[in-house]
Amino acid sequence: MSSTIPANKPNTPAADGEHKVSNFLRQIIENDLDKGTYHSRLWAGSPGDAAHQATGQPDPAKIRTRFPPEPNGYLHIGHAKSICLNFGLARDYGGICHLRFDDTNPEKEDTEYVNSIIDAVKWLGFDWQADGKNHQYQASDYFDFMYRAAEILIEAGHAYVDEQTVEQMRINRGDFGKPGVDSPFRSRTPAENLARFREMRDGQHEDGSMVLRAKIDMASPNINLRDPAIYRIRRATHHNTGDNWCIYPRYTYAHPIEDALEQITHSFCTLEFEDQRPFYDWLLERLCEGGLLNSPPPRQYEFARLNLTYVITSKRKLAQLVYDHKVSGWDDPRMPTIVGLRRRGYTPESIQNFAERIGVTKSDSWIDYSTLEGCLREDLENKAHRGMAVLDPVKLVLTNWGEVFGSDAYTEDCTQPALPHSAIAEGQPEPAPRVFKIGKEVWIEREDFEEVPPKGYKRLFPGNVVRLKGGYVIECTGCVRDANGVVTEVQAKVIPDTKSGTPGADSVKAKAAITWVSVVSGVEAEVRLYDRLFLDAQPDAGGKDFIEALNPNSLKVVTAYVEPSLANAEPDEKFQFERHGYFVADRVDHAAGKPVFNRATGLKDSWGK
Repeated sequence: MSSTIPANKPNTPAADGEHKVSNFLRQIIENDLDKGTYHSRLWAGSPGDAAHQATGQPDPAKIRTRFPPEPNGYLHIGHAKSICLNFGLARDYGGICHLRFDDTNPEKEDTEYVNSIIDAVKWLGFDWQADGKNHQYQASDYFDFMYRAAEILIEAGHAYVDEQTVEQMRINRGDFGKPGVDSPFRSRTPAENLARFREMRDGQHEDGSMVLRAKIDMASPNINLRDPAIYRIRRATHHNTGDNWCIYPRYTYAHPIEDALEQITHSFCTLEFEDQRPFYDWLLERLCEGGLLNSPPPRQYEFARLNLTYVITSKRKLAQLVYDHKVSGWDDPRMPTIVGLRRRGYTPESIQNFAERIGVTKSDSWIDYSTLEGCLREDLENKAHRGMAVLDPVKLVLTNWGEVFGSDAYTEDCTQPALPHSAIAEGQPEPAPRVFKIGKEVWIEREDFEEVPPKGYKRLFPGNVVRLKGGYVIECTGCVRDANGVVTEVQAKVIPDTKSGTPGADSVKAKAAITWVSVVSGVEAEVRLYDRLFLDAQPDAGGKDFIEALNPNSLKVVTAYVEPSLANAEPDEKFQFERHGYFVADRVDHAAGKPVFNRATGLKDSWGK
């Protein structure tokens, strides 16, 4: 069966008037475009320094943004917000968004993560092909330039080699109430610093024995400007450059250089980098003064990160869940990773809509998890084919079936639409109806029978009539119990000439219709009922132990029965199990003859107050 979910829409430029709701980042971009801030930029077809770009043509991109993940883990829902923001703004303003791997830390990075990031961004509906070019880059390709820039800083008196211990540097850095103290090595001449730095490069000193620091202001109220370290000695094999280097740039030094070499115009990052912006600007100003980079340089702008209730996004804590086997892996459907959300049944459109809905602000706030679930329901409502599934089955026997139809083995076809009328009205193509059998025995939900019904109960109890959805009206006559008093069989009589869609269908009024699956044509399936991973809305806030907040009922696996149309599902195909919610055929474990479905979300928010 082909998937019921349409292919992702390409990230093509928005037409005039199609821009989304305005926010402060859009206003910044529009102001720069109106003023022509970057109008004179040249682009030589690839990243490079000022001399390289001077050989180029006027940049075909009105703006350039970038999504710069470090390949040291799997992306999560917070990264998805950044992906949608950076690629979406580039799309909407005739720009280009680069995918850049910030791989400056060789000890934590791996090609496994590189591949997972590429797959995640593409799955979300974005790519980095533009103007016939592949705009996928990695910071390690710029190591030669970063080293050259460091020597320029040293020669200009803006950087020095410090040989204090880590503890001495920490103490001498001061704090918010006390200015820092100059390093005893701060007054070295540029020639001395250059010689020492080249010794670091050539492997003549031990790891951690010295660092290169920017020379700015040890009394600055912004501690990030108190001579930050920009290079350290670290003998580690890099996944891209191998053992070519034994010194590596620090992230705060590398990142602005990467932006500048790639001609990024608007560098968007989360609020925790706000205090780093003065160093970002200081470094690029020095390198522009030295003629290495073009002016005007990129500018950094900060927005609030995503704080989602019932979720943690710390890579370290997510890794702990995986390695301590609290979850089955990075793609466990309870994880907030993009691979986990995808396996849970989320669609690219639902995540894009979520990112747009929560907006972009300058202040931190918490987004309720139900907002994300609501975006998925909205996306699947008119896309996901319907089907009936019984998750807690008990057998219903129609005791007069053979008498009415002449044989206990007699079966009939029943039909139901695959999509609701609202989907067709919205313009979805009308698929063929579902076809399934009804016979003497069917599976029903155990909760659909009560021998002594509570007040207001309208489903099966002795003497009451209900409709088997898409089938006949039946009258309940009783049940069979085992020695422990557990109901093992519900009994009823079929009322002739009441089948749905026939002239006599309305001759007997039933106050309720229940879902069911035929014993003769239903298919056994494993259904994984996923719920939120944590019971606490903010499981790791305020130093709390997030492990203690784990929901012990976040996964329940049941053996269910599903109608034949569901048994033919393709992996990753989404459905609405009528009355139960939205489900997806598991991407990994679902197979012909062994159907496995994951609950993506219920039909409504069950966690609301």
